Amino acid sequence: MLSFFRVNARYQTISLVVFFLLLRLPFFLGGAPLLIPELSWMLVGEQMGRGFMLYRDVWDNVSPFSGLTYWLIDSLFGRAQWVYQLAAMGVSLVQILYFNYVIYSRDVFPERTYLPGALYALFLNISFDMGTLSPMLLANTFLLFAFGSIVKMLVRREVTTQVFELGLYIGIATLFYLPASLFMIWAFLALLFYTGSTFRHHLLGLFGSVFPLLMVVLFFYLNNGIESLNRNLLTSVFQVKQYNLNDFSSLLASLLLPLGFGIMGFMRIFTTLRFVNYQTRIQQVMALWFIAAVFTIPLMQFLAPMQFVIFVPPAAFFATHYFQSFKKNSWADELQFTLMGAMIVLIQYQGLRGVLPGVAMGKLENLRAKPASLPEQIKNKRILVLGQNSGEYINNFTATPYLNWELASYDLQNLDNFDSVIHVYDNFRKDPPEFVIDKVNIMPKLLNRVPALKKQYIQSPWKGVYQRAY
Repeated sequence: MLSFFRVNARYQTISLVVFFLLLRLPFFLGGAPLLIPELSWMLVGEQMGRGFMLYRDVWDNVSPFSGLTYWLIDSLFGRAQWVYQLAAMGVSLVQILYFNYVIYSRDVFPERTYLPGALYALFLNISFDMGTLSPMLLANTFLLFAFGSIVKMLVRREVTTQVFELGLYIGIATLFYLPASLFMIWAFLALLFYTGSTFRHHLLGLFGSVFPLLMVVLFFYLNNGIESLNRNLLTSVFQVKQYNLNDFSSLLASLLLPLGFGIMGFMRIFTTLRFVNYQTRIQQVMALWFIAAVFTIPLMQFLAPMQFVIFVPPAAFFATHYFQSFKKNSWADELQFTLMGAMIVLIQYQGLRGVLPGVAMGKLENLRAKPASLPEQIKNKRILVLGQNSGEYINNFTATPYLNWELASYDLQNLDNFDSVIHVYDNFRKDPPEFVIDKVNIMPKLLNRVPALKKQYIQSPWKGVYQRAY
């Protein structure tokens, strides 16, 4: 397989597409389990589709362009998981082909091959949760475009107004996934150390990064949502950890191979003296990418393989050098590549199908959305869950802005504050739930604080569930 992708032929682009689709074959043969964050993104898209504005009317900390993407999918297809997976495949293919194009067309390595794309495709399948349309995956696309812009400048040995384009890509990536803003520092250091950029160029790149952010801030300001934007997105990235999904064994098993081969490839660079100047600089730029990606880890809402898709480009880049450092048709590198591919496929199948009985590693049980035990009457209803939802929304629809419980606590656990009580009443009035599932015993206090709601909601026959009286 390795020797196949080292063949320099035009048909290899099609081969990369076919190779990736074969790796995603388990998704076609039986689907994948619905994930908790995936369900949350669907709910955001549904609420936005009903005319509610993100942050102001939908309290969630998903970044704005990701929210727009989920709104568009919901508007066209509704709550269809297969569409999210199909869209993720499309985005992944764009990344694979573009990454390989940049490496191939700019002679980043001495040997022109399609191995970078093949490794990128493999590493995008280290875990089944990377098959969903996550904000991290969307942002990674534009970070790759930014990398392509830097490579162009390093190859041409001149800095042009293309730095604005570079900054613009990073700004757009930030609007898909807020921690991607750290890559502004990555771009600044790359321009500072490896190009002849001037102060004017740095200002132009900074303006390119900030411009889309300012446009979004202006939009929310004109729509009376600037305070909600600040509370639900800008400040929440440092404090809101929505899920307790830290399956470290699955995470380490998934990351071990990509990062291991990437690190070995990085170490081999020091024993190879056949690189020209700009190739060495590109290697250093990609090393800076890895460092910037490390600093995004504390900003992640939860730890799962899908969050680490931002490490795939440097891992694939340095792993390419590792395999190319062997002589062509060497049995050693062919064996290593085959074993690595087999292990990655095994990890993916283990997560999806449980091919190893009794082994929980890779299944990401904490990440899966499981239907809650609710009465049959509470199905396809508009509901509000007070407390962490544990699958209540799978067969129901969300009502009120209070989708993310950590953000909702700002109002619902502050009912001694008059402003919070007014906010809660207004939100109930605009989008009243048919059922309120109270897991934290807040509803009695809320009904006492708001007599108008006390007339509308009564205790149902089921414990902790309040029903709207029509």
